[in-house]
Amino acid sequence: MPPPEPPPAQSSTQSPRRVIDFVQRFAVEQQSVRGQLVRLGPAWLALREHGEYPPPVRRLLGEAVSAVVLLASTLKFEGELTLQLQGSGAARLLVAQCTHDFRVRAVARFDRERYAALGDDGDFAALAGEGSIAVTIEADRRASRYQGIVPISGGSLAASIEHYFANSEQLPTSLVLAADDFGTAGLLVQRMPGLGGEETEADRTFASAVMALAGVASDELLVRPPEQLMRRAFGGLDLRLHDTQAVEFRCRCSAQRVGDMLRSLGEAGVRSILTEQGAVTVTCEFCHKPWQFDAVDVSRMFGAAIDQAPGSGTVN
Repeated sequence: MPPPEPPPAQSSTQSPRRVIDFVQRFAVEQQSVRGQLVRLGPAWLALREHGEYPPPVRRLLGEAVSAVVLLASTLKFEGELTLQLQGSGAARLLVAQCTHDFRVRAVARFDRERYAALGDDGDFAALAGEGSIAVTIEADRRASRYQGIVPISGGSLAASIEHYFANSEQLPTSLVLAADDFGTAGLLVQRMPGLGGEETEADRTFASAVMALAGVASDELLVRPPEQLMRRAFGGLDLRLHDTQAVEFRCRCSAQRVGDMLRSLGEAGVRSILTEQGAVTVTCEFCHKPWQFDAVDVSRMFGAAIDQAPGSGTVN
């Protein structure tokens, strides 16, 4: 690869960027070292279009979104991977989900009183507090479910995920994450199991890659063109870059899903809400879209022969 380039002079806070949502795998030739790069712009903006988060919570959520894409890109599966952080801090719950074909969604829950006490300068420890990081993989075809849980550790979400890989996957892993108002990004390297005499050289290569990651600044991760970033960060390694794969925000909420949830509450409970409020409105916790069901919808939902689709009432 060409000699390393100097870090970029442009700050990611100067202006919005044009970013293509993608994840890209790479590997070091003839070595048991691989990695992934993810960068999101439009998908990140779409994901939080209807959600209002304070700046520190927004940044942490953005990091979680990049992290869940990186996690999904390390696996071969058909289904959904969920990254969940649950702690005692101001950001008490973060959930980020990514399917095998890189459709993402995410949500954060935070304590407004605790956040007000912290202000916009709250660090990861104050935001997360004590708690756990859970990674759940649900495979479609086999209807199987795997979950790994580790304590929140280190001074960042990246450090906690490194701890997850070391304890649940036994794979030495290093990553950096960054997020701002315009985009989110992440870069990960892993030391894969090797063969025989390859071990020592691969260990040295992985150590070099980890050192390179430590020199990647947040602005560079968010702004520098991907090929330049890879040349600058890993200039001494012989990388093989795979094709990029598109990532997009897509919520799975629908009138059918919401209707099924309301049926599970029972007709009496749903009609009680209808009588009290004039309509039954359910807001998706991920995309914040309100699904409204009027009297006609509820009648059809519970078996009345009325030719109107559930959820056809006004959506505010």
